[in-house]
Amino acid sequence: MPASDPRIDAYIAAAAPFAQPILARLRARVHEACPEVEETIKWGSPFFVYRGLLCHMAAFKQHCAFGFWKGKQVVGEDAPEEAMGQFGRLGALADLPPKKVFVAYLKKAMALNEAGVPTATRAKKTPRPETAVPDDLAAALAGNAKARGTFEAFSPSQRREYVEWIAEARRAETRAQRLATTLEWLAEGKPRNWKYTR
Repeated sequence: MPASDPRIDAYIAAAAPFAQPILARLRARVHEACPEVEETIKWGSPFFVYRGLLCHMAAFKQHCAFGFWKGKQVVGEDAPEEAMGQFGRLGALADLPPKKVFVAYLKKAMALNEAGVPTATRAKKTPRPETAVPDDLAAALAGNAKARGTFEAFSPSQRREYVEWIAEARRAETRAQRLATTLEWLAEGKPRNWKYTR
């Protein structure tokens, strides 16, 4: 097997006994269909590279996964995107797609890379609407210019963190205490989770 990476040998050897033959078979099929492929480890999993990222595989406690980097462009829009790949949870050799189907997908992925086709971009999410400021927070901010200035300068997500924290209080005493803390922290220019920022 040319261009093999000993780290992938170690990855397969360290996988659960059920996963080892699955990973070995996937690896062999990739090399057989694409002799020029190179192996590497990315994000802790084996990846196969041919003129760019081609495909990847992974082993978990009870299943394996295999996916193409340009998944939907290779397998189609209706392909299930579960278990980090396009073939679902692979728990046995019998779960692998037929060799002919697998090789056809692999050849399609190779052709996409050869043509320089970029990975499909995800549709942009619509931004969440601005969180409504509760009346008690709005009144408190109106009386504290420094806190109000900080709050208004924050991003929508930072403002939302404060609003949700106050709204989550179940008791009136807790809500009042959180409101006072919010004003104090805002006056100091601190975001809601300032203790965890570096």
